Amino acid sequence: MLHSRIEGEGKPLLIIHGFLGTSDNWKTFSGQYAAQGYQVHALDMRNHGRSFHSDVSTYEAMVNDVYEYCKSQNLSSFDLIGHSMGGKISMFFSMKYPEMIEKMVVADIGPRYYRQHHQDILAALNAVDFTVKPSRSDIEEIMKRFLGDDIGTIQFLMKNLYWVEPGQLAFRFNLPVLTKEIENIGQALPQGSIFDKPTLFLRGGNSNYVKDEDFDGIRQHFPKAVFATIKNAGHWLHAEKPQEFLEATLFFFKQ
Repeated sequence: MLHSRIEGEGKPLLIIHGFLGTSDNWKTFSGQYAAQGYQVHALDMRNHGRSFHSDVSTYEAMVNDVYEYCKSQNLSSFDLIGHSMGGKISMFFSMKYPEMIEKMVVADIGPRYYRQHHQDILAALNAVDFTVKPSRSDIEEIMKRFLGDDIGTIQFLMKNLYWVEPGQLAFRFNLPVLTKEIENIGQALPQGSIFDKPTLFLRGGNSNYVKDEDFDGIRQHFPKAVFATIKNAGHWLHAEKPQEFLEATLFFFKQ
């Protein structure tokens, strides 16, 4: 069963993180949504955070994980937010279990195929040799060799470190499997699949994940799609512009 952070009382709201993320990335948002009358379920997907590790890393498996989690929590109807890979999981889920979702926010990802583009990040992570018991600062220096001055990405990745025991760090995510299965992350939605409920596609103005020319393709799958852009934000729009992200999502949900 997936690990989750549950906060608040009221209408259920599921939040699904992106590739190499965790529910902890959404801790502040969980409290803010809870204050607006939601019971927030922030999930750790398989091979991420505190959830189980598996040799399988496909959208089919992750959709099933979310469904089994919902059954265990007696969640039959809810709103849903998914960022990046979490947005793809949400889209695939909406095609299989449309009756369970009332409204959905897909953050900075579309239904189309995405070519593998995490090579530098995966190279940086795989360059860390935990057998020599590196410190946090040692690991940060390794990251910088691959990712340069991209401090935001480095800090995001460093949040996945934890102490296995005194003096021994490790990553929470299942790096070998996520590296091996990386091609699955870019998978497109099947042609002809449709989710006919309100869906907000919220993108970062500085990101190229969702372009204007993608809108028609999105509407083929999501005929009730609406689009919004957070200016001066990149792919991690919720981390870069948290207040704007909160306001845009709440405005959509409460319409």
